[in-house]
Amino acid sequence: METAWYIAIAFMLGVYVLLDGFDLGAGAVHLLVAKTDPERRIILKAIGPVWDGNEVWLVAAGGTLYFAFPALYASSFSGFYLPLMMVLWLLIIRAIGIEFRDHSGDLLWRSFFDVAFSISSLLLTLFFGAALGNVIRGVPLNSEGYFFEPLWTTFSVSSTPGILDWYTVLTGVIGVVVLASHGALYIAAKTQGPVNAQARRAAGVLWWGVLVLTIAGLAATLSVRPQMLDNYKASVVGFCIPALVLAGLAAMAYFRIRGKDGAAFGGSCVYVSGMLAGAAYGLYPNLLPASTDPGYALTIHNSAASSYGLSVGIVWWSFGTILAIGYFAYVYRSFRGKVNVSGDSGSY
Repeated sequence: METAWYIAIAFMLGVYVLLDGFDLGAGAVHLLVAKTDPERRIILKAIGPVWDGNEVWLVAAGGTLYFAFPALYASSFSGFYLPLMMVLWLLIIRAIGIEFRDHSGDLLWRSFFDVAFSISSLLLTLFFGAALGNVIRGVPLNSEGYFFEPLWTTFSVSSTPGILDWYTVLTGVIGVVVLASHGALYIAAKTQGPVNAQARRAAGVLWWGVLVLTIAGLAATLSVRPQMLDNYKASVVGFCIPALVLAGLAAMAYFRIRGKDGAAFGGSCVYVSGMLAGAAYGLYPNLLPASTDPGYALTIHNSAASSYGLSVGIVWWSFGTILAIGYFAYVYRSFRGKVNVSGDSGSY
């Protein structure tokens, strides 16, 4: 049951990154891709019907973590208290930027809200990437399963690291570039005209960044935590995941060059899914590795709730997840196709 819940939480976080990732990425490239007020309204309309619903998967993953692995929930939410508060404020500022920009006819206020939306989206992609870097690298857990990390220490990877060091900054930059590319491809798939052309150009430039940073991130990860390869060595099936990543990268470039924006965005979804699956597969059965003593690591075995609770919970989780997937399928089907704001009023 512990493995089943590990897969369930990895699935929910993966869906969150895929869905909220494209609207965070759209925000990150918002000021670059859209130059005029009508163009910026087009981007907001492209994500408008779905951006807040996408965040449900993050909330649901947090709730599931509390139920299935309460020790991990308690440890991580206390140890990462400062960055979690920063993420919360950025989510609030981002929502204000989206919802308030068209409640004022003043162009100065609209520009202010556009900047708030874009900067908060970019910082969120940076923070989420750095968070994944902290999990892979490990945190200074003590014998009781708790830890505290300052924002930074020596900026090097050690047994007493800070939240930010060279590795977590690298993973943060990877998060920014990957999700900006993901968002640009989504905008291209949902728009036409100048915004579509500008999004395609941005995606083309960002693709090279994704390629270079994927290689750099792999090399850095194996340097910081070579144990990530253990599960791959144990089963050749794991090497299907890197193949998925390469296929996604190739599809992003191939279909973008041929003007098939929807297929290029699909390739990005495959790439992001492969990267996240690769991290989850390499970490298993660890949930939060320790940078101090490997024996202090929080795993699916020493962090899980009772077996009875996990067995009962999987039934209700499955039922709720099926309903959520059905709802999201309905919403995305209802708002499929290109967006246009000519003759419209309001943000979306």
